[in-house]
Amino acid sequence: MADYICQMTNRIKVAHLSSAHPPADTRIFYKECRTLAQAGYEVVLIIPHDRDEIVNGVRIRAVSKPTSRFDRMMSTVREVYRAALEEDAIIYHFHDPELIPVGILLKNKGKKVIYDVHEDLPRQVLTKPWIKPFLRRVVGAGAQAVEKFCAHYFDRIITVTSTIAERFPENKTTIVHNYPILEEFAGTDFIPYQKRNPLVVYVGGITVIRGIKEMVNAMNLIPETLGARLVLAGKFSPPALENDVSSMAGWSNVEYLGWQSRDEVADLLSKARIGLVLLHPTLNYMDAFPIKMFEYMAAGIPVVASNFPLWRKIVSEIGCGLVVDPLNPQAIADAVQWLLAHPVEAELMGKRGQDAVIKKYNWHTEAQNLLDVYQSLVK
Repeated sequence: MADYICQMTNRIKVAHLSSAHPPADTRIFYKECRTLAQAGYEVVLIIPHDRDEIVNGVRIRAVSKPTSRFDRMMSTVREVYRAALEEDAIIYHFHDPELIPVGILLKNKGKKVIYDVHEDLPRQVLTKPWIKPFLRRVVGAGAQAVEKFCAHYFDRIITVTSTIAERFPENKTTIVHNYPILEEFAGTDFIPYQKRNPLVVYVGGITVIRGIKEMVNAMNLIPETLGARLVLAGKFSPPALENDVSSMAGWSNVEYLGWQSRDEVADLLSKARIGLVLLHPTLNYMDAFPIKMFEYMAAGIPVVASNFPLWRKIVSEIGCGLVVDPLNPQAIADAVQWLLAHPVEAELMGKRGQDAVIKKYNWHTEAQNLLDVYQSLVK
């Protein structure tokens, strides 16, 4: 099938559109765009960036970086639409709810349009700090109605979970899970597990709702004799949160690296003993498949994860780590302490997680699902 797709799509131009993501977004660029380029499609990524360039066979067409949320919703969205028209692609694949009007306009011009739903928008709205609390349910209900109505305009819907897929027409919806790319971790020079320093890592966006305060507090509760350090790889949002968190007592046991490239993330995980994914129990997160948890597993390290029913089921069935109340710093500290004090058991957990990713939770199968969607539109 791969050879057939490659022969068939040499001259088929597709455009991915985003107004809110970075150009090196893992799902958009590293997984979807690169997969399509490797399959023979001509791929252009229209996205806020500081320059036009070609990377890994994907042509990145830059639009202006927004200066504020309002600027993004207005100016950036218009720029993305103008660039999309100029590209005159066959298939348009957009990644942000704010681009729904752009998708409709492109569909009205006879284009094939895919809406890639990364988040459960109606639930996500309930946690947005910039929306007044008394308005969130109304806005969430409105968002769900808009998505449901507009979905009928688009040729296909791609979602990251079955929970999100349930909100869209079954006959045009495909689940493409956000599982890790195995090759990212294959070439890393891993340090033998029991020779590693007691490094605990968190990779991803650093926000209150993703558990940063509980993680830092937990580091203050772990016995100093263990020498544990928390390494953070990501960006604070909002930026002012860094000042708030750095004044906490546990910060003396934290190392903040800032944003890291994919290669740097793989290198960091090759030196770590434990990976943390401690999102708060919001509706948007409880049914999500956290990519970071699967990346920790791919790197062969045990996880300490939020005790959501879905996550508990995955972790307990595989035996790849521990689940805790993400709002309880003492519970987090106890889990980290246990894993550091029992390196043999922790290493076995990491190996079981890695085996599960190799057998099931990886991008290879999901890539074929993506290509099947495109093949159906090409036909």
